[in-house]
Amino acid sequence: MNKTTTSISIFLLCFCSCTFGQVLSSKVIDSVSKNPIPYVTILLSDDSGVITNEEGQFSIQIQEAIKNTDSIFISCMGYETMALPLQQSIDSILYLQPKAIELNHVILTNKEYTADELLVLVKNNINQNYNRNTSKKRLFYRESNYQNFTKMDYTFKKSTIKEFNKEFIDSILQSFPKSAPYYTEILCDFYGDHSEENQKINIIKASQLYDKNAELSFKGMEEKFNTIIKRNVKPDSYFKIKSGIFGTKVDMDDMLNEEDSETTKDEEALKKELEEKKKHEEERKKNFSGHKRSSLARVFQSHFFTENPYLNFLQKPNRYDFKVIDFTFLGNEPVYIVDFTPSGSEKNKGRLYINADDYAILRIDYENVKSLKRFNLMGISLNIYQKKGKKFFAKGSDGLYNLHYYEMETGSRFGISRPLKIIEKNKHVKGRRKQNELFVKLDMAITSTNKSQIVVFDVKNIAASEFDALPKNNKILPTYMSQYDPEFWKGYNIIEPNTAIREFTVEE
Repeated sequence: MNKTTTSISIFLLCFCSCTFGQVLSSKVIDSVSKNPIPYVTILLSDDSGVITNEEGQFSIQIQEAIKNTDSIFISCMGYETMALPLQQSIDSILYLQPKAIELNHVILTNKEYTADELLVLVKNNINQNYNRNTSKKRLFYRESNYQNFTKMDYTFKKSTIKEFNKEFIDSILQSFPKSAPYYTEILCDFYGDHSEENQKINIIKASQLYDKNAELSFKGMEEKFNTIIKRNVKPDSYFKIKSGIFGTKVDMDDMLNEEDSETTKDEEALKKELEEKKKHEEERKKNFSGHKRSSLARVFQSHFFTENPYLNFLQKPNRYDFKVIDFTFLGNEPVYIVDFTPSGSEKNKGRLYINADDYAILRIDYENVKSLKRFNLMGISLNIYQKKGKKFFAKGSDGLYNLHYYEMETGSRFGISRPLKIIEKNKHVKGRRKQNELFVKLDMAITSTNKSQIVVFDVKNIAASEFDALPKNNKILPTYMSQYDPEFWKGYNIIEPNTAIREFTVEE
């Protein structure tokens, strides 16, 4: 569903005059190439800010506490920083000028280190550069999931149940959504340090954008399948499911004896039903916040300066080759650009942006160079072929760096190419235990892409007693949306949605 941004989308941007207490929305463009610039930092004078999305768009809340003498600062690596007074009208399109860098002058004022020397300096300065205290982090978290069936073929072999024919199987396959995007967005306060056990979450607001019709089609398909089964199988029957050399026994007694659930007027039964619904609702709430807490905890536990980082170039530098590529500016900070590539079995390569003054890593871009997991056994295949990401760190008022922006995208492909037999058997039938059989050969494949984005707006260190007093989970449930509603996040800073999210709608 991702579409290339066209000139039309520019005119669809919300243009707000910069009056206090309102929203400033704009798009950042390269003045030379006229292309949108992603990951541009937008800061107000009070150090609150956002980051542009992959299409260069941003929206930022202008709080009433901001003074009319304050400014908005727009900065990005390789571009001149732009400062715009809030008292003047801000255009809906902002052009950044590429920065002309006098490299020789800059390098003369700094020692020209080798890549290995820079990595040593980074490691030696970790404790004084990065905030590892227990803190409260206000952040926005978006997950974008895409699933696509790239192949849905089969060969019909045999069926002794007349309803289980080729037309029925075709109808099942047609019920499968060929593409199923699913978006989850949350705004929360996330508490903790960088250890596995010390993480808590307080969700402020959440939404989920997807097609409920896809869920209904699966449910209808299941009900249709069960109806045919009940009509054709005998009491005491069971299914033998075989695919190649593998087999599984599935008893059908429970299915056949299952009565249709009907609303009862009995007081005790009604009370029990309400209690079960309440319990189910509580579990749903607990699982949502708990799952998001775990997902965010993994992000903060995986930083390169933690005990078990995903990127281990500092802990095991002998497994990588490092090379200084350039010396430039990231915003207004002079940085060394260092590339790392695996020299052995490691699976990731990347690029580091190292501050030339305090040797903090300000940004990491990375991606895998080989599949993270891959197997193909007896017609079942899995290939996790992609994992790439970005991490930006920003210095707080205390002089310590915190995560400012995180992005990670994974891609995988699952396939099945093998025969499938569903055989009904009955142990009480004399002479011929096999009752019915369905035999097809499957050839299917599905690709999945998952993208996570986090922007951290504010970080405040807290005492251990404040952390201990916080509840582990809360009761906030996501609001379901069948199409994107820009009013839902009104009054909050978020990552601007891309075109695919803004244009998502469910077909009736």
